[in-house]
Amino acid sequence: MIEQRAHDGFALPAIGLGTYKLNGIAGAAAVRSAVENGYRLLDSAFRYENEGAVGRGVRDSGTERSSLIFTSKLPGRHHDYDAALRTIEESVFRSGLDAIDLYLVHWPNPITGRYVEAWRALVEARERGLVRHIGVSNFLPEHLERIEAETGVRPVVNQIELHPFFPQVDAVEYHRERGIITEAWSPVGRGNGSAEQPVVGEIAAAHGITPVQAVLAWHVARGVVPLPKSADPGRQRENLAAAEVTLSPEEIEAITALGRPDGRLKDQDPARYEEF
Repeated sequence: MIEQRAHDGFALPAIGLGTYKLNGIAGAAAVRSAVENGYRLLDSAFRYENEGAVGRGVRDSGTERSSLIFTSKLPGRHHDYDAALRTIEESVFRSGLDAIDLYLVHWPNPITGRYVEAWRALVEARERGLVRHIGVSNFLPEHLERIEAETGVRPVVNQIELHPFFPQVDAVEYHRERGIITEAWSPVGRGNGSAEQPVVGEIAAAHGITPVQAVLAWHVARGVVPLPKSADPGRQRENLAAAEVTLSPEEIEAITALGRPDGRLKDQDPARYEEF
């Protein structure tokens, strides 16, 4: 199976499951379905208020725990060192699991400017066994360089907005050079029309797949781990199957060329955007 590997040997499968808005009993059932369909990477967050549902889905699936990677994220309102550690403890308790496999700082919140403190808390949580691996989300190069310079610890993952209208070419290359795995949130553009572009349809038709599968295959070909969300078992299987599709270099470039200067879904530039 295709996988992406970080600088320390930590590996992620080619495609994971996004779980934003998969909550409660229905959310747990969707996660169980995804695991039964072959997903091994599950992406949650404290802010999603579904760590419990995702954890329950994991337990209900009956799948060997060691084969699954449960991810959660630290919210901006808890970047204070002590608050961050308490929040991570709560994340573990909420999940009902023995530990969280991958924990990320959700946003750097650079104006508030406590992301290094938050990162130190993640390092401590890893040393205490609360989490197994640590990374970040929505960090720019200057944020990544600062946390490594001040702590000596490099993240294994940076999860960023990435879809055909916002391909993040420079960020993907920067991460690759440093052994940081790139994960993509909103990988098919969250209804922004990128998957409906004619070139995507043409590529999909050439391979006998759907446009969404073509976009997911584009991510995989670039060494990016997309996190599509679906509660539908059939769509879950369809999304995961995209990892087996091989696009040509020309097809990859054609989708990348859809990138736009204003391609973000919202005005969430990590250089100034803050989320709590």
